[in-house]
Amino acid sequence: MSDNLSNHFSQKLLDFDRNHIWHPYTSLINPLPTYPIVCAEGVRLIMDNGKQLIDGMSSWWTAIHGYNVPELNQVANEQLQKMSHVMFGGITHKPAILLCQKLVEITPKGLEKVFLADSGSVSVEVALKMAIQFQHSLGQPQKNKFMTIRRGYHGDTTGAMSVCDPEGGMHHLFRDFLPKHFFIEKPQKRFGETYEEEELFFLEEFFRLHSHQCAGFILEPIVQGAGGMWFYSSQFLKKIKSLCEVHNMLLIADEIATGFGRTGKLFACEHAGISPDILCLGKALTGGYMTLAATICTQRVAETICQGEAGVFMHGPTFMANPLACAIASKSIELLLKSDWQSKILTIEKELKQGLNEAKTLENVKDVRVLGAIGVIELHQPVNVAHAQKFFVEKGVWIRPFRNLIYIMPPYIISQKDLRLLTSTMVDYCQKINTLVN
Repeated sequence: MSDNLSNHFSQKLLDFDRNHIWHPYTSLINPLPTYPIVCAEGVRLIMDNGKQLIDGMSSWWTAIHGYNVPELNQVANEQLQKMSHVMFGGITHKPAILLCQKLVEITPKGLEKVFLADSGSVSVEVALKMAIQFQHSLGQPQKNKFMTIRRGYHGDTTGAMSVCDPEGGMHHLFRDFLPKHFFIEKPQKRFGETYEEEELFFLEEFFRLHSHQCAGFILEPIVQGAGGMWFYSSQFLKKIKSLCEVHNMLLIADEIATGFGRTGKLFACEHAGISPDILCLGKALTGGYMTLAATICTQRVAETICQGEAGVFMHGPTFMANPLACAIASKSIELLLKSDWQSKILTIEKELKQGLNEAKTLENVKDVRVLGAIGVIELHQPVNVAHAQKFFVEKGVWIRPFRNLIYIMPPYIISQKDLRLLTSTMVDYCQKINTLVN
């Protein structure tokens, strides 16, 4: 790590970055500040000036084991000596086979057919196309729309954007360009709360009105991520599953963010005791090392698609089943399963609840919520991201607010001390801006 610390960024490089490189959700005319990172170790990001930041974001849900993991480094190096990539058309290889074996083994019952893609958004595109081809093969081409929940987020590609919230989501500018689908209000009951049966009649009416046009229902199970970090009742998910069965629709579970233990279950669907027809995975799949995703479906879905007009599933990403990514993903899953991850998540959840509790008393705080290794402070007003990140970096933590949310999802290996610094800094910032407002 010391060698990397000498790799300072010249002002010329930083100026080029500012003037020519797009960063996520950032203006190129007046961009948000960026912080130069030269290496990462454990739960720390190391800046070019040597300052260390405790990472509260797991690089957007991915780095569940932290950074520079010896076991993952080793398998990456070993695979590089064999092949980094080969096309998957007409070719197979052991890293893909071993990964798919693991995925079939650990995912909810009935999910048996694996399609490997190169990003979470693409896995959603694949899932939507699977559902459309499924219905087409059944002689129901009119079932070509989808149902979903408002405040959902499924990615930034075209199909994925179309099932994100068309008004309150980040893609509303494109709503006249995107296919139109059917949106129902987000679940109102929190995680752990229950509905009276009559309170769910609105779902039955929604399906009655639109199911004849819909191939499936796509949702983020239990946790709505970038659309608002909302944790909802498992009973809602159970009801959606049962209605999909009644109305011959496929349930697509987008577990790109929630998969691999983040909510306290290996997959969030387990909170409701249901298995979807199609499951999307990504983010933590490779432990944050490389981009890779998977769309997994049931035998029924796969057989029906292949009995249809095309006879095959019509998709094939260039980097599908990249051997390097597959090898790392297999090792990442192995590391997770052999660790005491359940206890780690319970400990993180307890610390998050204790550490963020004080924020509930602040006037500018609308809500505080915790589930598994996810902690959220929701404010009444949007966060000034540049101001907030400057504060966080000065305090030695890396937290990336979004809209009116200050949230963290730290690596599972984080220590109690480091986690307490993250939560106390979140509360300190809320107190600081609360004082400014008052």
